[in-house]
Formats: sequence, C-alpha cells, structure tokens
Amino acid sequence: MRVIERLDQLAALGDRIGYTAAEDAAHELATGWFREAGLEVEVDAAGNLIGRIPGGNREVWTGSHLDTVPGAGRFDGTLGVVAGLEAVERLGTPGLGAVVFRDEERGCAGSRGCTARPDAYLELHIEQGPTLLRADTPLGVVTAIVGYVRGRRTFEGMPGHAGTTPMDVREDALVEASEFVLHARDVARGIDGAVATVGQVTVEPGGTNVIPGRVVVSVDARAPDGERLDRLAAALEIEEPIRTEPSPMSEEIRAALRAEIETLGLPILELPSGAGHDAGILATAGIPSGMLFVRSLNGGVSHNPDELSSPEDIALALDALIGTLRRLVA
Repeated sequence: MRVIERLDQLAALGDRIGYTAAEDAAHELATGWFREAGLEVEVDAAGNLIGRIPGGNREVWTGSHLDTVPGAGRFDGTLGVVAGLEAVERLGTPGLGAVVFRDEERGCAGSRGCTARPDAYLELHIEQGPTLLRADTPLGVVTAIVGYVRGRRTFEGMPGHAGTTPMDVREDALVEASEFVLHARDVARGIDGAVATVGQVTVEPGGTNVIPGRVVVSVDARAPDGERLDRLAAALEIEEPIRTEPSPMSEEIRAALRAEIETLGLPILELPSGAGHDAGILATAGIPSGMLFVRSLNGGVSHNPDELSSPEDIALALDALIGTLRRLVA
C-alpha cells in the first residue's frame, strides 16, 4: 500500500520540529510526490506546500502537517498528508488540492499564515485518543475542535532552610502549587468534556535543602465549547492567558462524511477533537472545514513511538476520504 510506504519514508527522517532542516527534508520529499502526481505546486510565504488540480467550480483541499513533536510517532499529521495526496491523485478532479502546513505542533504557524482560501478543507487524522478503540469502530466524524486557554499560575512563599524551619511556620510555594494541581484536576472532572493539565513546574531557588520560595506552573485547559471553556478558565484563574476558541466543523462536510461511512457499512460515531488541528484554524478563519478520525490502537496513545493505526483502518479511511471529496468538489 503506497500510503504505508510513504509513511515509512517520512518516519525514516526522524523527529521533524517545525521550520528545521528535518521538516524541510519532509517537505522536499512531499514536493516530489506532488509533482509525480501531476499537481500544480506552489509554496506560500509561510512555507506551506500546496498542490492543485487546476479548474473546477469549487476548490477543496485535503492534507495535514509533516512536523512532529520530539519523540513522535509515525502517523500524527503524516497520515493526513499521504492519504490526502493519494485521494487527490486517484480522483484527479479539477478543483481538488493537497496541502502540507508548516509547524503545526508548536501553534499551527503554517495554517495561521496561509493566505490562500479554499472553498472547503477536509483533514484525515488519527484520533490520538481511545474513544474509537473503546467503541470498536474504525472511523469517527469530528463535531468540533475544542478550545483551549494556556497560561501559568505563580505561587509565592518564603525560602528557608530545609532542616531548621519547623513545619508549622513554613511558607512552601511548592505545597501551594501542588494543591492547585489537584484543584485543576477536580475542576476539569466536574465539567463534562473538559481537561486541564499542568505540564511544567519551575521551582526557585531549586536547592534540595531549600524550601521553595517561588513556583510557576504551566496550565493547559480545554473544553468543547465556549461556555464550558469560560467556566474552566475562570475556576483556574490562569495568568496571562492565551485563548483559542472552540471550532465547530462544517455541517455540510460532516453530513458528507456520515454518508460515506454509511456507504461503507460502518457505524457512525461523532466526537469532538481534544487536540488542536489546522482544520480548527481554517474553520475559525471562516473556511468550511471537517475532520475524519481513524482509530488509534495501543490504548489510543499519540505523541509517542507506540502510536499506531492499522492498515485495514487506514484503507477504510482512505475510501471514506475519497468518497467525501468527490461529494464536496461536485
């Protein structure tokens, strides 16, 4: 299967952090595939790779990204690129296009910087979670991409000697920060579909025998809609927040995906995406966008070398992608 072969070629390049030589190499490889497919190729100011079949009454793109996080798996982003190209090449329909956005993992720089505007965008992606696996179904239709608020919380205490300061008079900033981590967990558990994560902790002065005097923790809070995101962010009192609004997917594209999945004789499961995607950036910019998820195996793990989707599920996803693109570009 050519899709799997191309995934292997990209994986051989190793980690591909955005706008590095490794990501450049992945784009060069994809550029060759685009040209072999007979696409009209351009690279925009943000470095996004766009391949089009000229003509048609409607321009419909499919694709994803080729950059990775450190220690990545082989499917995140790359599957959407190689399957998208395969679908466009097989259909050969004027108006179709394949796109590779730059630097998605660190904030969707490529899709934010893209100036071309298709009439619709459809992204195939692994789920990166266990919902489809638990439901024993290979494909899922994304309803919306969750919004998120990112920032930090700072806790001030009094540094002191770890051996001579009695426990009952300590002002330990790390203890306060630890209580906040548990608070964040409990708040998110109380809001349906919400999650909250503290992924970084900076402790000052940082000595093994010094009571922490200042602690800064990162906060990543996500929810499926604006109302729930408001409640989550307010409860966590995030400092200097950076907010990205939830992005509903196009009902037209969702209906086309459901019709194709039904044609394949598969159950229809709709779910939100807990991860951010280029599709969310385009949707926020007013471009009708949709996403098709492929089941993730190994417990749904992603951003990890154990990331896995089966060739059988990928083949079904490719069929659904081809059929949906055919409907959208008609």
